[in-house]
Amino acid sequence: MAERAHASPHLPVREAWLAQVEEEALDPDLPIVDAHHHLWDRPGSRYLLDDLLRDTGGGHDVRATVYVQARSMYRAEGAEELRSLGETEFANGVAAESASGLHGPIRACAGIVGMVDLMLGDGVVPLLERHIRAGGERFRGVRNQTAWHAAPEINSNPVPPRPGLLSEPAFRRGASRLAERGLLLDIWAYHTQLDEVLALARALPGLTVVLDHCGGPLGAGPYRDRRAEVLAEWGGRMRLLAACPNVVVKLGGLGMAVNGFDFELQETPPTSEQLAAAWHPYLETCVGAFGAARCMFESNFPVDKGSAGYVTLWNAFKHFAAPASTEERTALFSGTALRTYRLPPLPTD
Repeated sequence: MAERAHASPHLPVREAWLAQVEEEALDPDLPIVDAHHHLWDRPGSRYLLDDLLRDTGGGHDVRATVYVQARSMYRAEGAEELRSLGETEFANGVAAESASGLHGPIRACAGIVGMVDLMLGDGVVPLLERHIRAGGERFRGVRNQTAWHAAPEINSNPVPPRPGLLSEPAFRRGASRLAERGLLLDIWAYHTQLDEVLALARALPGLTVVLDHCGGPLGAGPYRDRRAEVLAEWGGRMRLLAACPNVVVKLGGLGMAVNGFDFELQETPPTSEQLAAAWHPYLETCVGAFGAARCMFESNFPVDKGSAGYVTLWNAFKHFAAPASTEERTALFSGTALRTYRLPPLPTD
C-alpha cells in the first residue's frame, strides 16, 4: 500500500542519551552479518545508508547486512500492488553504492527482503518476477505485515495489519509460490501468534520460514509483570517450531516497547552486560531449541536503537555467545545468515 501518515509506535532514537554509554567493541575481528535492519526517511525519523554506516563503523567487523521490508520508498504512483517495487529498487540502489567499495569492505543490503502482498494468492507470481528483476541478484524473500494483537498497547507497526493473516488460505497459496522460486518468507509475529506460524511451516515444508525477533515474546500491556508465564508459554511454542526443519530464527529485536524491558525509561542507556542478562533466557531458549546453525543475530536497527546503541547491542550478543564453540559463534554471527539468505562470500579488507 502507499505510504500514509501514522503515528510511529517505535521508540524515539535519542543520540545524546545513547552517548552516555560508550563501549569498546568486544572481539573486534569476529566477522558479522547483520541479518535484519531497515532504512527509511520519514517525518521525524531518518535512517539511511550514512546513518547505518556510522553505526556499523563503531568497532565491530560488520561485513554484510540484510535489508528487510519496512514500507520504505514506495512508488507514489501506479497500481497499488506495484508500489512496493520502489522499496526493492531503493534497497538495491543502496546495495550497489555499498558494493562500489566507496564505504569500505561492508556490503550493505547484500540480501533484500521485500514486500509482495501474499493475499494475492497465485496472483503473486508476476509480482515476484518483477521484484526479482528489480533486486538483481540480491532479492531473497518477502515479508508481509503480520504482527497483530487485540490489545491497543501491543503495536509495533505504524500501519497495523489485519488479524489472522497467517491463517488465510490465500496467504498460504501466495507463500507457496515463494518456495517455487527459491525465495523465503520472513515473519514478524508475537508469541501469541506462534501457533499460526507453526501451522504455516508444517503446511509448507519446502518453504524456508525465517522467524524474526526471537518469535516476539511480549512484555507490555496485558503481559506486563507476567514474564515467567510468557517465557514458559513462548518457550513451549518455540520448541514446537524448532521441530520444523524449515524454520530459522533471528536472535534480536527485543528492544521494542512491546517486549517490555523498559530500558528506554532509565536515566542512562543499558550496558551490554545488562542487555545480555535480561535477554539471556530468550537467546538461550532459541539456541537450545534450534541450534546455532539455525539461529542468526540481528540488530533490528533503527527500531531497537530506541533502547541501546549498536556497539552495545553486538557486545551483548558477544557476551551471550562467549561460552559457545568457534563453529557455533561463526554460525550465529555470520554463517547462518550467509546460508539462509544465500549471500556472497564475505568481503575482506
